[in-house]
Amino acid sequence: MGNSGLKQHYEVAKKTGTLNLSHRNLNEFPQQLGSLVAFLRTLNLSDNKFSRLPLEIERFTLLKQLNVSANRLTELPDVIGALLKLESLNASANQICTLPMSLSKLTHLKQVNLSDNRITEFPQMFCGLKHLDVLDLSHNRLTAVPDGARELHVIELNLNQNQITILSDQLADCPRLKTLRLEENCLQLEAIGRRILEDSNISMLAVEGNLFEMKRFPDAEGYDKYMERYTAVKKKMF
Repeated sequence: MGNSGLKQHYEVAKKTGTLNLSHRNLNEFPQQLGSLVAFLRTLNLSDNKFSRLPLEIERFTLLKQLNVSANRLTELPDVIGALLKLESLNASANQICTLPMSLSKLTHLKQVNLSDNRITEFPQMFCGLKHLDVLDLSHNRLTAVPDGARELHVIELNLNQNQITILSDQLADCPRLKTLRLEENCLQLEAIGRRILEDSNISMLAVEGNLFEMKRFPDAEGYDKYMERYTAVKKKMF
């Protein structure tokens, strides 16, 4: 897209509040982007070459949706905590190892996708965010889900394709958790605690591809209670 085309692109963004800069080979913010601070609600920077997210991102305080997926990010800057209106964050398919505690300030977050990164520690900064519905941490390098995860308010937690061996049974205390995805991890059957099966609100528990045969799953203590919830939800769907 030439300069005239880009100029028109930015003029449209001022009216719509939406700017798509994906697939542009960007590794820094275009100079013109600063003129949109007072307008942008949605910014798509996916499929570029950012190795770090420019600190100027903190100026875009009206953003509700930010997509920085499929870049080369190894971390998110602490200033991302300034985006207080953010509802959707997609930073999947990067090389992120650590996350800033400032994410805990983003109390309007509803969806967070951090799949396909290199995260090793469970990100407890998302605990306590009462509007967060979906947290996708699939395809990372997590080995444990700690007790602190009980403070999550998510409806769906995706932990597929990690290296999890330890699963806190205090996940049963998550007030809204209905779907828990744990496929292709390193869990023994005994690691799936009775409370998760018997005392939680979880009605969809995906555990295929772990270190036990699925035919043994019904032998787990509390399985019958879990199946009651699972069946009740299925009946409502049909």
